[in-house]
Amino acid sequence: MHELDKIDRKILAILQREARIPITELAARVGLSPTPVSERVKRLEQERVITGYHAHLNQQLLGLRILVFVELRLSKKSAEIFDAVKRELALVPEVLECHLVAGEFDYLIKARIPDMQNYRGLLGRILLKLPMAIESRSYVVMEEVKESHIVEV
Repeated sequence: MHELDKIDRKILAILQREARIPITELAARVGLSPTPVSERVKRLEQERVITGYHAHLNQQLLGLRILVFVELRLSKKSAEIFDAVKRELALVPEVLECHLVAGEFDYLIKARIPDMQNYRGLLGRILLKLPMAIESRSYVVMEEVKESHIVEV
């Protein structure tokens, strides 16, 4: 990977907040002409520093009113079991994030669902389908205090 300089970092900071900014405006804000800025953005994409662009959706207006975190513990652990869990959870549309973690539990899962009935179904599917899943602990979010996809660069 190419070493990131101050201009690359400024481009990344702007694009995180304004992914749809025109190259001409981005160029003006970083103090370069459009062509080198466009080339830098393409390089950052090719090097996978920029992995995509997205629209941030209002989940409440989409009917996905409940955010829940689930800690999941497995009875056995192996590379094959971790791969199987990864494959199964990738197929669950309600799961927004899943992390293999160190500690008392093996996975931390973030899911968004419309209501508690759907949560119950989701939890049942997770526990029944995942290999070696033996215990879960859930945390239903009462208030979302901060959520961000912005990282300091």
